[in-house]
Amino acid sequence: MGSLSIWHWLIIAVVFVMFFGAKRMPDAARSLGRSLRIFKSEVSQMQHEGKDSDHASTPPAQQPVQQLPPAQPATPSTTQQPQAEPKTL
Repeated sequence: MGSLSIWHWLIIAVVFVMFFGAKRMPDAARSLGRSLRIFKSEVSQMQHEGKDSDHASTPPAQQPVQQLPPAQPATPSTTQQPQAEPKTL
């Protein structure tokens, strides 16, 4: 029940030819081949990057952390501005 016989494949092929037409079949096959080639190259590139990341996962040598100078306390005269008095009518 799960497998397709030769007659099923023949009917699928006839419906495919009727649906796409004989003129568009070569273009469809070409674009399918290009898509599969691109897919294969992307998968192999992802696998290659995965192998590189495994090698890169070893911890790098510790680099010294640069110390920042201590913060200067802000003087009140520079942080607060005098407020203007409200005007009365």
